[in-house]
Amino acid sequence: MTVRVNPISNQCHNPAIWYRSHWEKNDDWILELTDKEIEELEEAVRDSHKIPIPKLSPELFVLPRLALRIRELHRELVFGRGFVLLRGMPVLEWSRETSIRAYYGIGCHLGIPVSQNAQGHLLGHIIDLGLDPLDPLNRIYQTRHRHHFHTDSADIVGLLCLQTACRGGESSICSSSTVYCEVAEQRPDLLEVLCRPFHIDRKGEVPEGQEETYEMAVFYPTGEEVTCFYARDFIEAAQRHSHIPPLSKKQIEALDLVDDLASSSKLRLDIEFRPGDIQLLHNHQILHARTGYEDWPDRDRKRHLLRLWVSTADGRVLPKDFEARYGKFELGQPRGGIRVPGSTLHAPFNP
Repeated sequence: MTVRVNPISNQCHNPAIWYRSHWEKNDDWILELTDKEIEELEEAVRDSHKIPIPKLSPELFVLPRLALRIRELHRELVFGRGFVLLRGMPVLEWSRETSIRAYYGIGCHLGIPVSQNAQGHLLGHIIDLGLDPLDPLNRIYQTRHRHHFHTDSADIVGLLCLQTACRGGESSICSSSTVYCEVAEQRPDLLEVLCRPFHIDRKGEVPEGQEETYEMAVFYPTGEEVTCFYARDFIEAAQRHSHIPPLSKKQIEALDLVDDLASSSKLRLDIEFRPGDIQLLHNHQILHARTGYEDWPDRDRKRHLLRLWVSTADGRVLPKDFEARYGKFELGQPRGGIRVPGSTLHAPFNP
C-alpha cells in the first residue's frame, strides 16, 4: 500500500513546529497566577463545596477574571505552540480538597474532563504504587520508572504538581510536528511506515463491543497540521496477543527514530516542576515524558501529581481512525478517555 505523506505547509510560520532553543531561555509559556486569581479560585471552591466534583461546570465554578485568561491559554494550547505552564497554585497551604476542586474547576473551563481508566477516575493520581513496569497490563505512571515520550487519550492533558521527588522525575515535552518534519527530512521511507496503522493494546480496558486491540497510525498529516497518536508501550503490549503479527524491522526502526528524535537535546524541552505548577498540553501536537525518580523516605512527601484529561468542544478536527480509541472523534461532544462497561465517573481524593 502506498501512503501519501504530506509536507506541513507554511512551516516557518507554524507555531506547532518548534525546537528546544525556541523556549529554553524564553519563559513566555510560564503564566503566574495572580493574588486576585488565587482569591477567585478560593471563592469558587467555597461557593461550590456542596457540589460533587464530577458535576462541576463553568456555570457552577465561576471565575470572573481567570476564566478570560483560561480562554486565552486554551487558544495557545489548541491553535498555538501546544503547551502552557500555569504556576503558583498554593497547594502546600491549601487542603487536598481545595487543591482538587480548584484544579478540576480550571479543567472545566478548558472543556469536559473524561475518564482516565477502567474505574472511571476523572482525576488521575500520578504516584508510585510499587507496580512492576515490565507487566504489560500495568500503567507506567503508577511506577517510579522512566516514562518514554507518548501522547495520552484526550484532547488536553493537565498535570498538577502536589509534591516533587527527592531526585529525578523531571518532565520533558517536544513538538510531535517537529518530530514529523525531522523524520520526513532524514528518513522519508520510515515516515511512510509511521503513517500506516500499528496494532495497539488496550491493556485490559476494553469498551463495550470492542476488541482487546485496535489500529492507529502514529502520524496523520494534512496540509496545515499533523496530528500524532503515540504510545509505544501500548504498541509493544499488543505483541502479547497470538493473533497480532510481530512488528517488522522497519516498524521497529521507525519507532526507534521517533524515540531518538523526541528525546534529543535538539527537540526536548525539560521542565522541573514546583509544587503548585499546572502543566497543560495539547495531546495532538505535543509528546511528553518523565525521567525515572527516587522518592523521599517519608510517605507524605512522595512525588505526587494529579492528572486531568479534557475533551474540548472547539478543538482540532480529528481523523476518523481516532474513533477506535476516543469513542467519538467529532467536535462538539465529549471524546476521548477510557470507557468500559459498569464504570462510574468519580474524582478520588487519594490514589
